[in-house]
Amino acid sequence: MTGIPSVFYLIYIPSALIAPGNATATADKIMASEALFRLGIVSELLSATSFIFVVLALYDLLRAVNRKQALLMVTLFVISVPISFVNVLNQIAVLKLLGGTGFLSVFDKAQQDALAMVFVGVHGYGVIIAQIFWGLWLAPFGMLVFRSGFIPPILGILLMISCVSYVAASITVLLFPSAHMVSEYMMGPAGFGELAIILWLLIKGARAQPSADPA
Repeated sequence: MTGIPSVFYLIYIPSALIAPGNATATADKIMASEALFRLGIVSELLSATSFIFVVLALYDLLRAVNRKQALLMVTLFVISVPISFVNVLNQIAVLKLLGGTGFLSVFDKAQQDALAMVFVGVHGYGVIIAQIFWGLWLAPFGMLVFRSGFIPPILGILLMISCVSYVAASITVLLFPSAHMVSEYMMGPAGFGELAIILWLLIKGARAQPSADPA
């Protein structure tokens, strides 16, 4: 359930409201569906917050495997949360600019639309930065799963592959802004590990856990 808000603000909102390279069309879509845009903001905050509890539950499940790696897992994910919260300010700035009230009236509509499009783009880069940590936390998570003894090791391998996919895709876009298509292909394997472990935990569950931290 915690993944639903992520899909909404990462996939649905951009596809419904953002017209790449067209500031006026994007501004018109956002203002015509302002409630939907605001729902995307709330979804982004809800997603970042709810996943904290997911990671803490995983910590309780896996800390007996290796406490230091479990702490690293939690730390790497939690770093992404303030990034996501601060990044939401870019979306709020979009609404303020497109509102065009008060002192913003010194800008004409075309200028307001262009500035709003800048903040839309900055928000996209904020997601990419947060995505680095969405990937990094999967490395210790995958290692813990691999070593657990009560979760299939292949799931740990898939999680570590997802880690590489997230991080590589993010760095590619940061280094080569025009390589968005390459980045999307690199993101292909990213969800496999997460989806696989979610399905396994939901269907099979983890009933047997180690009683001590191995050396």
